[in-house]
Amino acid sequence: MKRRLTLHFPRQAVHQPITYRLAVDFDIAAKILRAQVAPNQSGTMVVELSGDIDELDAAELWLESLGLSLDRAPGEIRIDPARCVDCGICASVCPSGALSSAQPDWRLSFDAKRCLVCEQCIPSCPLDAIALVLEPR
Repeated sequence: MKRRLTLHFPRQAVHQPITYRLAVDFDIAAKILRAQVAPNQSGTMVVELSGDIDELDAAELWLESLGLSLDRAPGEIRIDPARCVDCGICASVCPSGALSSAQPDWRLSFDAKRCLVCEQCIPSCPLDAIALVLEPR
């Protein structure tokens, strides 16, 4: 099973070897989609965790015991077609290929099924046409 989480690190927890402990103690693969963590500062990391559902639940409890807050809210990327000018900058930073543009018209296309919701496209858009929309649980 896979789960996407946003981990919010307090300053005192940024030195913890989180991904190593997830692999060794819980047999969970952690794919880091985006991270902003600096020594002696708070940080944020978006991860996709893969493993047994019971181990995923245990790992989440462990992460919270370290003082991390977890954002489990499912969300999706949405593009405002009224604002988008099909510049393709977002496609150049998309790690999954969910955003692309191709000849002959170079129109931006978005494949939501491929989207990892890593949020790398959001700050790359010069017109703020891309947003993360959190869905109610």
